[in-house]
Amino acid sequence: MLERDYLMRIIMELGAAIRRSLERAEVERDPGDAARLLEAAVGEATDLDGATLLSLAPDSIATIMQATGTDPAVTEYVVRSLYLASHYYDAAGDQPMADLRAQQAEAIAAAYGHDVTRDDAAPGAMEGFLLNCGY
Repeated sequence: MLERDYLMRIIMELGAAIRRSLERAEVERDPGDAARLLEAAVGEATDLDGATLLSLAPDSIATIMQATGTDPAVTEYVVRSLYLASHYYDAAGDQPMADLRAQQAEAIAAAYGHDVTRDDAAPGAMEGFLLNCGY
């Protein structure tokens, strides 16, 4: 019961962070800050140092998450968050970081068997995803 409550709290926090990032990118027109907000949320959701985790190569990030037992329900939100961060970095003109975040998301999706693509996490698609999840 406690583990399920903890998992639900983590997912709700990630969903809220995604919502805030969408608002920040749209209202404040600051996609770089919106991406950094998502990165911080990913670090908190995985109980790992976010800066260290997100500095890893795509295959390494997936391996570390599996080794630390990151719950698959959380990893789908992590994948979507990293793909969305990739969109934001692209909008901010930081193509190397956009590519890295997309590759990290792709590696995690493959490792956990999530059928989520970069297009599924485009800002418009994320709005729909959040509405379906109740955010």
